[in-house]
Amino acid sequence: MNSTCLEYLLTDFEKKQFEEQGYLIVSPALSENHVQELLEVVDRVDVRERNKEVPEQLLSVTDIIGEDDKLVDLVDLPSTFPKVWGILGWNIYLYHSHLDITPPGNEEVQPVAWHQDSLRVNEEIEGHPRPRLSLKIGYYLTDVSEPDRGNTLILPGSHLLDELDCPQDGISSPAGAIPLCLKPGDALILDRRTWHSRSANRSDITRKVLWLGYSYRWMMPKDKMTVEHLYESLDPIRRQLLGARVSMNGVYDPTEGDVPLRSWLAEHSPENAVWTRHKRPQARPPAHENRVQLTGRKLSP
Repeated sequence: MNSTCLEYLLTDFEKKQFEEQGYLIVSPALSENHVQELLEVVDRVDVRERNKEVPEQLLSVTDIIGEDDKLVDLVDLPSTFPKVWGILGWNIYLYHSHLDITPPGNEEVQPVAWHQDSLRVNEEIEGHPRPRLSLKIGYYLTDVSEPDRGNTLILPGSHLLDELDCPQDGISSPAGAIPLCLKPGDALILDRRTWHSRSANRSDITRKVLWLGYSYRWMMPKDKMTVEHLYESLDPIRRQLLGARVSMNGVYDPTEGDVPLRSWLAEHSPENAVWTRHKRPQARPPAHENRVQLTGRKLSP
């Protein structure tokens, strides 16, 4: 993996922003040349997939990583990927990928729908607030630096809310909602629990965004993820990120071969390679038992 990643580690400020607001913007995440290269890929998919009879229809295509090597390069992009492991840790992979193209004039055919990602997870998993489980990165390839350009709408801080008081009428938005105004090359890192929505594109600019979703390796993929044919040409970390594993149990009890990302972090960023991310309270031993130090020497009861 490119050691340039180490220049973009998650900062304390960014971590606080993400924990409090449920999102983070990296600006810029892509160079102008990189944006143009990705636009060529997205436009090629658009030509192939779009229904020519409904040119204003929003186009959303999943399972796109295998479309081009330029998309594979986004999986561990130095400017953003360190933020991912800084938030989720190292037992992760790419479980979801899609592109969105929102032409002008889509207001009538694409109503607003406020939601948290993961659908049934939000109905069936216990706990409050709901667990993070995943995040996604949106790479914005066109100019949505002003409202009414099909901007992503979000409610900052709503990742801690299990319900949203907002009519699902395609018009309403909750109090405090904002349109994210981003330039070409900017990236949005979004906690899956943050309530968000698409919005109408009333401009003359077509909105184009690439989305990559990361989750823990024990979660099922959201898309078909046709990537195994890529494994032979990938380095070990990219193979991990595209779902390779030594065994099925390796997603729960990973070996070094399952998670080469952790081995790389142990060498280059040890504080991000810890085995236990969440400290658990120690159980107090019964009063009648002798306590033992790590050295094995018994202490007096």
